[in-house]
Formats: sequence, C-alpha cells, structure tokens
Amino acid sequence: MIWNSIGMEFVLLPAGEFDMGSPSREKRRKLWESPVHRVSIKKPFYLGRYPVTQEQWSKVTGSNPSYFRGEKHPVETVSWEEVQAFIRKLNAFETTGERKSVYRLPTEAEWEYAARAGTTGSYFFGNDETKLKEYAWFLENSGLETHPVGLKKPNPWGLYDIYGNVGEWVQDEYHISYKGAPPDGRAWENQFQGISTPVRIRRGGGWNGNAGCCRSAERLFAPQDQKFNSLGFRVVKEV
Repeated sequence: MIWNSIGMEFVLLPAGEFDMGSPSREKRRKLWESPVHRVSIKKPFYLGRYPVTQEQWSKVTGSNPSYFRGEKHPVETVSWEEVQAFIRKLNAFETTGERKSVYRLPTEAEWEYAARAGTTGSYFFGNDETKLKEYAWFLENSGLETHPVGLKKPNPWGLYDIYGNVGEWVQDEYHISYKGAPPDGRAWENQFQGISTPVRIRRGGGWNGNAGCCRSAERLFAPQDQKFNSLGFRVVKEV
C-alpha cells in the first residue's frame, strides 16, 4: 500500500484475467451486462483504497461541491467532466521535478476486476444478498445519505466502499452490450462520435440503490456532464 501527499491510499492490484459480465442465471442481472467475456489485465496498477473524499477534493480544487457534507465522506455531485479536471490538477499537484505521477479514472474492466477480487459470484462475498449490509451502505441501511469511507468491511483485495455509499464514474463510454469490447481491459470509447455529450459508465451502486445495484457486474450510465449526489469516483495511480 502507498500514500500520496494529500492522503490518498492506494492498493496494488496484480495483473490477471477474469470473466467480465453476468451469466444468465445471475439474480437481478441486466441484458447490457452480457455477453460474458474474458478480459486480460496485462499490468498491475494501484487503485484508491477508498472513493475520493471531500477533504481530498478540497485540497486539490479549493472547493467542495458535495450535497452531503463531511471531510471523510466521499465527494459527490461531480460530473465526469469535473472529475477529469480534478485528475489533471492532481497530476500537476503530485508531479515534482522529473518525478511524474499519472492518475486517471479506472476503466470499466479494471473496476470490475478490482471489485471481484478474484471471485466469480454476484458479489465478492458470494451470492447471498443478506450479507451486503456488512460491506456496503445502500438503500436498506444508508438512511438515504452518504457515510464516511471505510466503515464497512473491505473486499478481499482491501478495497472499501467498492459497493454502495456512492456510485463511481469510470473512463468508458456506454455501449449497449459487451459485443466488441476490448479484451485487454483498456477503456472502450468513441461510441458517440459527433455527439456533444457522450454517455459514460457508472459502477458500484450507491446509498440510494438496492442490493442488485451493488453487484460486481452491475453497470449504469449517465451523460458525462451530469451530477448526482449518489455518484463519486476513485482513481488509478499507474505503476
């Protein structure tokens, strides 16, 4: 595990392969989670142990757009475009001399690979939805608000709040299925060439989502300029 200068913690995730998407037998699955396909993550990468917090966002930008306030709460009410601006500032903030830092959003494949943490069920803890309260803030236990990060149990790779609390923007544009998806885990973009506001993928459910929205394969989407008080992000730091 490593830390950067503004207190972000990162977990090193190994290279590996996994089956992305949900099989037809999976409870609450959506059609756009298919077909199940093999993805190879060629290189290890660091991923934020927690979603980006309001304190961290404020240190980089000098502002706090969040609806639910709290330094240790995840930042939310940020568009995908604003997240990209934050990441540009973070890269500049963390680069000194010849030491260049490269931060970015995870790709959709990297996000699901990280959430599954080597598992194959609906959730990283299996298929029993009743266990979700141990790991996530969602519709049944959130009180309809966010909570400080890290209060629930982590997944097997040490990632907290990968389900629930806030959903998380990823880099990819939305596609109606995985037909033609990159097999190497890179971001899948350029679907909406010529459209002024592309639609991007959001992952992980949120405080206002049901148990089905917190599955490892669940994928939702939104225009990249939209903001929601249930949607934040976490970042990759390249090795």
